[in-house]
Parts: sequence; structure tokens; C-alpha cells
Amino acid sequence: MSQSNYKPHYEHLKNKWQDRHKELQREILEKHGEAFHWLSHHLRNFSVGTVGALLLTINHPAVVVSSTAPASLEKPLSPDPIDKGVFLVYDLSNIVPRDVRVLAPEEEDRITQVLSNRFGIPIRAELEGKRLNRSYGYIGAEQHLARYPGDTMGTHFDPPAGGPDDASKYYSSGMAPGLGAWRYFASSRSEMTQKDADREKYYIAVQTFLAPGFHNNVREYSEFFKFRKMLVVNPQNGKAMVCVIGDAGPAEWTGKSLGGSPEVMSYLKRVDGTSKGAVLYFFIDDPNDTIPLGPISLT
Repeated sequence: MSQSNYKPHYEHLKNKWQDRHKELQREILEKHGEAFHWLSHHLRNFSVGTVGALLLTINHPAVVVSSTAPASLEKPLSPDPIDKGVFLVYDLSNIVPRDVRVLAPEEEDRITQVLSNRFGIPIRAELEGKRLNRSYGYIGAEQHLARYPGDTMGTHFDPPAGGPDDASKYYSSGMAPGLGAWRYFASSRSEMTQKDADREKYYIAVQTFLAPGFHNNVREYSEFFKFRKMLVVNPQNGKAMVCVIGDAGPAEWTGKSLGGSPEVMSYLKRVDGTSKGAVLYFFIDDPNDTIPLGPISLT
């Protein structure tokens, strides 16, 4: 079979498999909803390997979930929606290595396919011929960044950035003493838009200076990375967020590969005392800027 004939045939089979995969998941949710309500609320207590084993066990026809489930499963179904993140965790557990290292190209390809599929948006390890030094690494906590000249912690949670609830949660993180890599997000307080506020709220710092080719054309690469959208995923709980690159860092000696705003770290549940944990992070191909920033749900 020629290559031109093979590719459409392969794509057809792949699409059929993906549709069947989602159909099976719906069947599992219908049959074992109570089990998944319990699992989704206790996910942090399991390793990714255990989650995979549980998914396979729950779906096995010889297993009767109610006979071995914890007492909490005997309660009526919660009205809360089932966390589909368990399926993403299971998919990623078959690909993402346990040791946090630079991913091989084939691993990146498989992971970006899973993420593109699961979230329904185009995810890339490389975009416009540019890539970061890695796409899997430890994220650490960052402070808030000044959004415009004169921004302080006293003004930081004024609309459109947030409100009293946000202030009570994230005020203690403080503000970085210096500006982000691209200085301010807006020219002044009066000119700050919701987009500017969201960019600071959902920013990450990545090691742009370690990107292949960066030092050969600093200006071009800096413009490319400025507020570039990325998908950041916690592979251990399936939580994901659309972020922008708002700063450069951290330094190599820290042992971390990227940093996240207080809001990013909190949502991904990477604030665990050490404020450091492994995440996947890839470019989002969104040339028309249609994908909103913030938490993103699985399709």
C-alpha cells in the first residue's frame, strides 16, 4: 500500500478507535457511577499505576463493584458530576515515565495526541519551528506579578482580577520584587483589560533561555514566547489549565523547570508543602486567540 493510501486508512482506523474508546468510557460511567464518584474524590491517594489497575478491575465483567467497594460507595449517587480526570490519568499512566526527565520525541507525540483528543484543542510540543528545552518537569510556586506601573498587593485583587475570595486565598503569596520577563501586562491601571488580568492570574514562568536556538535569535524567540498559550497538566490527578508564558525562569540550579502563579499552583493541586510537583506543559496552537485562559474541562 502506498504512503498516500496508508495515511487516510490509518486516520480512519484511529478515529474509529477513539470513538469506541469514548463509547466504552460512557458505558463504564453508566455501570459504575458510584465507584467513579468515590474514586474521583480520593484520586490523590492512589498512584497512577493503581488508578490504571482500578479502572481495569472495575470494567472487568467478573467483578461486582458493590461487593468490595468502601462503605462510602453504598451511599446514593452524589449530584456532583463525575471527574473525567480519572480517564486522563489512566491514559497518561501508560505513557508518562515515572522519573521526571526529558521526554523522547515518540513520548511527546503520544502525549500530545492524548491531550489534543481529551481536551479537543490542538496541542503541540513544537510550534512555528520552536520548542522548549523540555515538556515534562517540576513546577514550583511563583509570586504575583505587577500588572501595571503602581500595582501593589493592595490593588491586585480589584476587578477585573478577582475579589475578596481571591484575596483571602492568594494574598499571602505576595508580589515578586521584580517585573516579569516582558515587564507589565498593561500600560496603566485604567487601560488594563480582563485579558491582561487573566494573563497575570494564569501565568507560568518557563526556561525560555534554554530553548534550542534561543541565543541565536533572542528577539525573535522572546516575541514568540511572550504570553504564548500553553496547556499545563497534572498527570497524577488530571487537572489542567490554559496558561500563558508570563515570565522566564526558574534558574537551572533550583531543580525546577517552570513556575506557576499562586492560582495555577492551587488549581493543579501542586501546593503540598514543598510547592513542587511534576507537570506536563505543551503549546496550544491557537492563532486566532479563541481558547480562554484558566481551568479547562475534558471533552
